[in-house]
Amino acid sequence: MHYLPVDENYTRVSEFVIVGFPSLQPEYFHLVAWFFFFLYLTTVVGNFLLVVVFALERSLQKPMYIIMVSMATVILPKIIARYWWNDGALGFHTCLFQVQMIHYFGALSSLISMFMALDRYLAVCFPLRYPILMTNQTIIGLLVFCWVVAHIFSGISTVNFSIMPFCGSSQIIHAFCDTMSVIPLVCGDPSRQIRDAFTSAMTVLFVPLSFIIFSYICIIITVLRMASRQGRAKTFSTCATQGCIISIYYIPRFIVFSTPYIPNLKMTPDKHIVTTLFYSLLPPLINPFIYCLRTKEIKQILKRWVQRRRDITPTKPAVAVTVTK
Repeated sequence: MHYLPVDENYTRVSEFVIVGFPSLQPEYFHLVAWFFFFLYLTTVVGNFLLVVVFALERSLQKPMYIIMVSMATVILPKIIARYWWNDGALGFHTCLFQVQMIHYFGALSSLISMFMALDRYLAVCFPLRYPILMTNQTIIGLLVFCWVVAHIFSGISTVNFSIMPFCGSSQIIHAFCDTMSVIPLVCGDPSRQIRDAFTSAMTVLFVPLSFIIFSYICIIITVLRMASRQGRAKTFSTCATQGCIISIYYIPRFIVFSTPYIPNLKMTPDKHIVTTLFYSLLPPLINPFIYCLRTKEIKQILKRWVQRRRDITPTKPAVAVTVTK
């Protein structure tokens, strides 16, 4: 453990150690490492495939698919190295970068989910005006807005982290560095940092969530008015997929951030880590597979690619067999 002198009252920690699950027994370390490595590899391959399909097929370069590809983000948790090679050490600036990226991707996912709901809202409630309102230029502008705003919100946590006075223990009881996991290591009263982090998180969660709820209420009302039963079923199926992804993202995150403020509701460190990993890893893991399997255009393109691959694969020439009597 290394320290940098800050003043005569305390020394600043320059290296942190990711502990991971406090109750996990050593005999399960490699099993957990392989499990997270498999999740990471699957996520990378799935999102890479989605990006490749989008880049090569001009027919998919439409607003909805631009939103889907922009959500193809992956962070490799330090916990894999922690349990595979017993390497949980993180430098201060590395931890600072991880705080920025984790909060950035969290805010970005929330904002993009809001614009996915907007896309569905306009498509269902205003189908005739949808091609005019949701052009590629419009959606790209909205995505750039998301990227900028997400950096602003994550920057609040990063700035708070960078000026916090750390001393004493350097062990982070979590799978990665984020504001809530490093606050217990702060010297003195961290109430202001906790308040700022909570306010920032709730803003980037509840503003998009409020619009998402409003848009889906409007969508449900509009769908129930449809004369075609088949049209209602198709629209509900599409919205149900997005609703599932949104629920996975928002509900566990709300529980994690709200637990400290709800009396008589406590989470053990292990449950806290599992819940955090659930909403951090599951959405980018299942996004490409859900959309590839449930989107008719993408399924047709993948089938066409497989068929084209079979057509160009050379076949072995038949070998004539001569039978001598």
